[in-house]
Amino acid sequence: MTVHSGGGVRSLLTGAPLIDGHNDMISKIRDVAGMDFGELDIGVAQPHTLQTDLARLSAGGVGAQFWSVWMPCSTTGAALAAGTLEQFEGIHRIQALYPDRTALALTADDIEKINGEGRIASLIGVEGGHQILGSLDVLRLFHRLGARYLTLTHTKNTGWADSCTDVVDTGGLSDFGRAVVTELNDLGMLVDLSHTAHTTMDAALDVSRAPAFFSHSGAYTVCRHARNVPDSVLERVRSTDGIVMAVFLPTFLSEDLRQWELARREIRADATGAEGAAGDQAVAEWERTRSRPAVGIPDIVRHLDHLRELMGVDHVGIGSDFDGMTPPPDIPSVEYYPRLFEALEAGGWSYGDLRKLARDNALRVLRDTGDAARS
Repeated sequence: MTVHSGGGVRSLLTGAPLIDGHNDMISKIRDVAGMDFGELDIGVAQPHTLQTDLARLSAGGVGAQFWSVWMPCSTTGAALAAGTLEQFEGIHRIQALYPDRTALALTADDIEKINGEGRIASLIGVEGGHQILGSLDVLRLFHRLGARYLTLTHTKNTGWADSCTDVVDTGGLSDFGRAVVTELNDLGMLVDLSHTAHTTMDAALDVSRAPAFFSHSGAYTVCRHARNVPDSVLERVRSTDGIVMAVFLPTFLSEDLRQWELARREIRADATGAEGAAGDQAVAEWERTRSRPAVGIPDIVRHLDHLRELMGVDHVGIGSDFDGMTPPPDIPSVEYYPRLFEALEAGGWSYGDLRKLARDNALRVLRDTGDAARS
């Protein structure tokens, strides 16, 4: 499916194809097709199963995609190790199965070379420090397999870093957590602070000598979800010449929706213990008079406007989280990126601003992170 857009935006994304910081397609393929690309061919559009495939990435003007290797925090031991490595293998298999469409990128130079050949650059990010199994050697192995960022936490604390959606444990980072950040710097891997507690963000920035990096987060001032980044940290992102890649997940975008979801949860909790489907009935009755707030591209624009205003246009990017959430209805899958860029253009973002957002900022942060490793 091709999305029709203005010539200016289409020309922009042709000349400066988007680098997206976060996409969960690979874990979704593992869940629904057991990593069988014969059953689920991502070379053609798969709109009934996925929000992402190679055909629609091209239609949406995407030049590079960070694929997220993710396992639930509840998974442990051999199952956690196997699930993580299966996703690494799946990403490598994509490169072998579709060599004319995509290739693995390890550096910013690789991205530019691959895009110059008319292919999509595939990058790898590991979403959750629990996946390194408490071992720097496992982290080094992930780097050898192609990982170029590690998200320090997911929804639970790791024991060495605090998540924004768990109780306080270390108060930020433990000694081992600081060693992880230092090792990431030495390897030239991005220290991804999405999902971390605000105290962990600050603790990591105190240690890291590389640019700050958030693969898929929003602005806390715009929506007070714990997953978003407070202004005090955004100022530190700017001072490190880092980047926040804006997420599309609705409850991270809209404060009205976040409050609505909290109230809805309370209604269900109040009905807990009642017989039968009392909770469902209570929620249904409550929803009859309280419509779910609409969320869409204007909310993404509000986050990007705030990030640009506070940090400057050199420090913003896109980290959609497609295939890891239910997106806003006006940007339901990856071929719709031009719609967002049209809205930004209409709101006063210049061609130069949009180029930095789409591509140039991410390339700079990748290069500077590599330089920090060599230093």
